[in-house]
Amino acid sequence: MQVHRHAFLGSLVADALAMPVHWYYDRSALRRDYGDLPSYTAPRNPHPDSILWRSHYEPVSPEADILHDQAQFWGQRGIHYHQQLAAGENTLNFQLATELVRHCAENGGYDADAWIRRYIEVMRTPGWHRDTYVEEYHRAFFDRLARGRDPMKCGISDEHIGGLASVPALLFVLDDLPLDTRRGLVKQHVALTHAHANVLRAADTLVRILDAIITGEPLRDAIRAQAGDWISTTKAEKWATQPDEHIIGQRFSPACYIAESMPAALFLAWKYHDDFTAGIRANAIVGGDNCHRGAVVGSLLGAANGVPDEWLTPLQSRLGEMTSAGS
Repeated sequence: MQVHRHAFLGSLVADALAMPVHWYYDRSALRRDYGDLPSYTAPRNPHPDSILWRSHYEPVSPEADILHDQAQFWGQRGIHYHQQLAAGENTLNFQLATELVRHCAENGGYDADAWIRRYIEVMRTPGWHRDTYVEEYHRAFFDRLARGRDPMKCGISDEHIGGLASVPALLFVLDDLPLDTRRGLVKQHVALTHAHANVLRAADTLVRILDAIITGEPLRDAIRAQAGDWISTTKAEKWATQPDEHIIGQRFSPACYIAESMPAALFLAWKYHDDFTAGIRANAIVGGDNCHRGAVVGSLLGAANGVPDEWLTPLQSRLGEMTSAGS
């Protein structure tokens, strides 16, 4: 239970720390605006790399309205994706992860049909989240739903690492089940929104690495044994002496696409295998889709090392006592 619990909490912490610098690609601007991120920080406008000015979402019906009062900010320049979140608060996908844990606790475990109904309910509820940006997969899901598609078949072939945001949460819920059962349920769950082969493969890799840590394997050994199709640990060892900005920027893109973001996240977990704080801070500072890489970096480092109380105490999440109870 403790390994999956720390993995889940680690993912929340990594997301919350990265939140103000999420999708910064200009690293000089990132440093200028937020420094080295010694602690949780509130986001500020303007966001120099924001593309909300050219983003648009028009719900096909009221049932597809998941932007609510945030829709007014779409199409404007400089708007921070998470402008209304507080320091230490989680972004939308990780808010959904905490909601998944609560939902399963209240309903005696995980059921895909029950969860998808809850997902639809909260996303349609004005004020449930205050996050300005809502990822493409959410918008496509509700567009398909409003057009009459079966809720269990509204997912798209989304190849972004955001599909892994709820994996540590679900593993926390499924902790006492056999590995093969966990692998099957994680695949089913992720496919509800991210029906992409590489995202499903990445999710399964994360499940297996965390399971290896449960059995006592050190993190680097677990990555070597379970993630060889994603990253060469021989190369990772050589790269560990180079600046993170070079590895996540020159060798791997800092962007959200799973083919680049998964090995980037695994590299950071490998390099900082014994230092949770250094690893999540490095993940945040290299920019790009650091929040969603945090699902991997934060969960693996949390599982291997625990999550320091200094990060848990101020964490603003919807998990209540479970999140603030420390390690």
